[in-house]
Amino acid sequence: MRTISQIAELTGISTRTLQYYDEIGLLKPSKLTGSGYRLYDDEALQKLQQILFFKELGFQLKEIKEILQEPDFDKIKAFKKQKELLLLKRNRTDRLIQLLNRLEKGEQCMSFKEFDLSDYITALEAFKNNSTADVIRYWGSIANFDLFVQKIKDDESEVARLAIKQFGSVEKYTESMKYNLEHFSEIMETQLSGSAKEIARQSDVLFDRLTADLSEDISSSKIQTIVQELLQFIQKNGAGLSLDKPCINVLIDTYSHDYIQRSTDSKYGKGASDYIVKALCYYLEHNTCEND
Repeated sequence: MRTISQIAELTGISTRTLQYYDEIGLLKPSKLTGSGYRLYDDEALQKLQQILFFKELGFQLKEIKEILQEPDFDKIKAFKKQKELLLLKRNRTDRLIQLLNRLEKGEQCMSFKEFDLSDYITALEAFKNNSTADVIRYWGSIANFDLFVQKIKDDESEVARLAIKQFGSVEKYTESMKYNLEHFSEIMETQLSGSAKEIARQSDVLFDRLTADLSEDISSSKIQTIVQELLQFIQKNGAGLSLDKPCINVLIDTYSHDYIQRSTDSKYGKGASDYIVKALCYYLEHNTCEND
């Protein structure tokens, strides 16, 4: 066991911060002495390590607490994901340093490749994982949101160019977008148009119809007609996306992810995500899509 002072000395975190983590339930001490002093064991230290990694990646304390409290939280998977995100962050920094080295030498470098949107995309993924209800409410489904993120990735250079033109730098643009994501509900409540709300409502209706009876054969004309309506709806309201195999495969991959399965099943009923995947796979196998 270590005292709070020893933890502070070991980690560089102030005792007041550790006390605050205790107060909000983020990191409780492992034991209290008879005099009320906090003591921490190795398990608490490992949890603190997780908290610091999440903080480094820009997560809010409230978000970190919710993630760590998930019943199926896997610290090894979390470490792997944190490593992946930190590597993206490091690679971006390395590219910026290389660009600055060239600029210092007087080279004219007008490429915007170095100004990638990794931080913004990471923020969008964090938003999806921690604000699922808002994503489904305003984008209609997790799949629609994933397609939105994919479109940003596909057009990254152009988005970065416009970001620099309008905000002065990708960093300022990202900070502005992060603020919007953190206050997304309030902003949308005041700015969302009636037509956008209607799009979200219609998407809910389609998914409700598709998952209304999970015992219905996915090959039935009833289900496949709904799948076709859903795909046409996504095409109409998804920034010109085409109904080709890559697009449908994105939807299938989306609803195959563990996190999306849990959130979808929570909204439409246990087994709904697997049912959606099977219905989409059947449609993909039995319909000729453009741009194969």
